[in-house]
Amino acid sequence: MMTISSPSKDDNLGMDNGKYVRYTPEQVEALERLYHDCPKPSSLRRQQLIRECPILSNIEPKQIKVWFQNRRCREKQRKEASRLQAVNRKLTAMNKLLMEENDRLQKQVSHLVYENSYFRQQTQNVTLATTDTSCESVVTSGQHHLTPQHPPKDASPAGLLSIAEETLTEFLSKATGTAVEWVQMPGMKPGPDSIGIIAISHGCSGVASRACGLIGLEPTRVAEILKDWSSWFRDCRAVDTLNVLSTANNGTIELLYMQLYAPTTLAPARDFWLLRYTSPMEDGSLVICERSLNNTQNGPSMPPVPHFVRAEMLPSGYLIRPCEGGGSIIHIVDHVDLEPWSVPEVLRPLYESSTLLAQRTTFAAFSHLRQISQEISQPTVTSWGRRPAALRALGQRMSRGFNEAVNGFADEGWSVTESDGVDDVTVFVNLAPAKATGANQMYAAHGIPVVSNAVLCAKASMLLQDVAPAILMRFLREYRSEWADSSMDAYSAASVKAGPTSLPMARNGSFGSQVILPLAHTLEHEEFMEVVKLENMGHYQDNMMMSPGDIFFLQLCNGVDENAIGTSAELVFAPIDASFTDDAPLLPSGFRIIPINNKLTQNPTRDLASTLEVGVGPPRNQRASNQAGPTKSVMTIAFQFGFEIHLQENISAMARQYVRSIISSVQRVALALSPSPFGSPSLQGNPEAHTLTHWIQQSYSCFLGEELFKSVDERSESVLKTLWNHSDAITCCSLKTLPVFTFANQAGLDMLETTLVSLQDVSLDKIFDENGRKNVFSELPQILQQGYGCLPGGVCLSSMGRPVSYERVVAWKVLNDNDTPHCIAFMFVNWSFV
Repeated sequence: MMTISSPSKDDNLGMDNGKYVRYTPEQVEALERLYHDCPKPSSLRRQQLIRECPILSNIEPKQIKVWFQNRRCREKQRKEASRLQAVNRKLTAMNKLLMEENDRLQKQVSHLVYENSYFRQQTQNVTLATTDTSCESVVTSGQHHLTPQHPPKDASPAGLLSIAEETLTEFLSKATGTAVEWVQMPGMKPGPDSIGIIAISHGCSGVASRACGLIGLEPTRVAEILKDWSSWFRDCRAVDTLNVLSTANNGTIELLYMQLYAPTTLAPARDFWLLRYTSPMEDGSLVICERSLNNTQNGPSMPPVPHFVRAEMLPSGYLIRPCEGGGSIIHIVDHVDLEPWSVPEVLRPLYESSTLLAQRTTFAAFSHLRQISQEISQPTVTSWGRRPAALRALGQRMSRGFNEAVNGFADEGWSVTESDGVDDVTVFVNLAPAKATGANQMYAAHGIPVVSNAVLCAKASMLLQDVAPAILMRFLREYRSEWADSSMDAYSAASVKAGPTSLPMARNGSFGSQVILPLAHTLEHEEFMEVVKLENMGHYQDNMMMSPGDIFFLQLCNGVDENAIGTSAELVFAPIDASFTDDAPLLPSGFRIIPINNKLTQNPTRDLASTLEVGVGPPRNQRASNQAGPTKSVMTIAFQFGFEIHLQENISAMARQYVRSIISSVQRVALALSPSPFGSPSLQGNPEAHTLTHWIQQSYSCFLGEELFKSVDERSESVLKTLWNHSDAITCCSLKTLPVFTFANQAGLDMLETTLVSLQDVSLDKIFDENGRKNVFSELPQILQQGYGCLPGGVCLSSMGRPVSYERVVAWKVLNDNDTPHCIAFMFVNWSFV
């Protein structure tokens, strides 16, 4: 029996028959080269190595095998040791952060205790006393308002430095002090694998969020990245640095003008006139703090810019501290007043939500830093041959192109076209060289003939109720055929292929299955980048002047995690061709859904993301407790098309109609995905649903000799409601060679983890393993012959692959009013997730 040498032995030790074999340095060097080429060679490969490398000719193949075993063992142990050291560093840094947070909370408690005793004393004396004006802060109604006695300020260097120092003090009081009352953001739990400790403000002016965490980058690199807003902040349209001043402490003061995109077509964009102060601290930390400049400070002013609402940034910024063992501990504070008065009342919660600010700004900064740190520590190349940095750049271009389409700024060449009398869809055209001609120049550079000389965008916004953005967006991503028109997809694809295009026309064939080819899943924005391939199942008409072939889209998707609370979601895509390059022009289109309130949490029984977790799902009797009230969100839709100018009128009419059809499809899907489909017109007003319910009930009674429902009002509405809310999963399957599900009650949809809209994509054979399929399909002839059957208990699978146990399955033939078979009903009794 051979013994494995201890990993602590030198690399030039091997063993055979319990004895160590010493290798020469030349042999070890040769083996190391071979190991890097092939860490686990086969027996034939080891013999080949000995033949090809004369220096190893005196070594037995068995000894070579043992050397490779030991080498793999040492490599594994080194990787594990490195991983544990990294985890230990994270835990140490996290512990330090938690201790600081605990200290801050203790100070906040002390303040609250003091305030409580103060107000109690005032109440007892029935008099109001003034606070000490010498104190740096004044306590009012439980809030801390910093009101130091500031020296006069102006646009001179001394005046700007005074504003900068005041900004620094106020920022630090928010980042590490008690100037703002912070509460932990819902759904965020600190830990070694978390993005950081994220909190949102409670009761302060404007909206604010704060985060702290560990990043594996040096402070100067972190500062460089964070100051470049346009590289990570997707809502940032432009940043102009108008002046830079150096300070005596090796810091800098910058005057900045920044523009942000509007997230929807229903509100104007925002801009900021800012002072940024970068300063090193005595303890080696680096501070970057920012604030808006306004008239109250007597500083330099910036006149209003047309089509933008001037928002205010209150003292915000980044505290970057070096961490032992490398990396940085970062504190981020974002505090803004987005002037909610300037938007319609229904949209004001978007501009009054600290949670949304944390998600789109604070969380985005941390995610971007972690992504870059991971790319540096673990360099990779994706399956598409692109490095992560190239994919990030593509994602930035996709997002920016979509934001430009949603906003339609005049200085980018956009102009609105004449309405057709209905204002639900707005159409903009762009004839600017940067948008159209520039794209054509890039096409020509790649040897592709010019296909269009203008760009048209049709866009709209709509209000959604009672549907989680993540669930709806996931459906739109996975079931494109439910809302997209294949001829429109073909027309969009023509813009990236050689040859002229004409108007979309009816097709002899259609596109078949949708294939999603993943490219990358990034930490940044929890984003998926993928290529969507629509497989051609037919032929174009001759007058479309296009060659048959598959259609490809580059697609960006985020916000589909249903466990996240108050998360917005985006699906942005652009047509590409098979020879797509990183600098190829893009015309992004897509959807954005932003929650307006969060009164309704996600239905855990429809938690598709729970397939990633281990354990039993929440019991069905908890379903009602998760429906605290209606939820609202706003969806923005924008679709871009390249076109030739002489076709503008026709393309404009086509685009309006297409977006209207998408709106109709989205409304239908959202209705089906709502947490309580029974109460909606999708079932209540559907005569087919009432008829099918009657057939299911009557057939059960006919074949099994008992009532399906013990006691129920005979009115059709009551029967449908009873069937829908039945605790057992009741499903119906078509009478085909390969049966597919055609109907399911709420418990059935929960068990299958699907929706009424996508139910028909689930076939009966897919939910059983091989033995289950044999049992079910062997019983089907008997069920059709005698009208019913009973299958023993077992385990099946949901559409998401989760195992589901059931006590038994009762199956019966469902007859229509003519007593002919309509479908087969299956009732899964006492089911639960395993």
